[in-house]
Amino acid sequence: MNRLSIEDRAKIVRLLVEGNSLRSTSRITNIHIDSITKVLVQVGKACQKFHDETVINIKSAKIQCDEIWSFVQCKEANTQYCKKNGKEHIGDAWIWVGIDADTKLVVSWLVGDRSPECAHDFMYDVKSRLANRVQLTTDGFREYIPAVKDAFNYDVDYAMEIKTYGTSEGNTDTERKYSPATVKSVKKIRVFGAPNEDDISTSYAERQNLTMRMGMRRFTRLTNAFSKKIENHGYAIAMHYVYYNFVRKHTTLRVTPAMAAKLTDRFMTIDDMVRIAYADEIASENKRLARMYR
Repeated sequence: MNRLSIEDRAKIVRLLVEGNSLRSTSRITNIHIDSITKVLVQVGKACQKFHDETVINIKSAKIQCDEIWSFVQCKEANTQYCKKNGKEHIGDAWIWVGIDADTKLVVSWLVGDRSPECAHDFMYDVKSRLANRVQLTTDGFREYIPAVKDAFNYDVDYAMEIKTYGTSEGNTDTERKYSPATVKSVKKIRVFGAPNEDDISTSYAERQNLTMRMGMRRFTRLTNAFSKKIENHGYAIAMHYVYYNFVRKHTTLRVTPAMAAKLTDRFMTIDDMVRIAYADEIASENKRLARMYR
């Protein structure tokens, strides 16, 4: 059976985390799209496991949380016209993201809907990864309040930043359609604890959402590169966040977020990501070569 080399797999991962679609990656590398998808799944699974085992006991001062919208196969309004074909999830898919405001480390994420259950699961995961009391800021989504209360049991300085948006700028309907809405007002509300008002913000979480849209083709708006399966959607997100946390140098920090958070003392490479995913295969091949040259 022909297997892709570690170098070919690393090329695939590099193209995917830099915003290429599966099909464009296939055209660039001249590797079949089924093989590209297989690498996405295998590396994505390994990245999720690596994050769960590594991003723990985080000493943080400020955590910001936000949600970013995406969809799988079709938008929520069109699910009645969209064939499910045995798939468990179609329609809107929200990614809940928690980021350390100082190190820019993405501490936690969750793929799901905007339900109370997902809010609770997300907040429990955020809490499980922290080593100390933090100041927490979220947007004004009301499901955060009971979720934060249950997960932290009031052992947190929690505030909300509520933004009111107006109409998009532009002189024509087309210009307004494709322009972002303007922020009319920003209101900071203390929910419980003693949050510092100057630190009540979700700006870093919102900026991370932009990084995600730029770094994953399936998040680009107004294209047909959207995810077709929720599982692959999750694997692509896991791969993106490990790349963001451990491989990509943050321009302002001049190190990776993981280095700034003291989780590692070196830059990881995409080759490292691939080797983590295929560690068993590499070990098996090394044993075979050792027997051949014994």
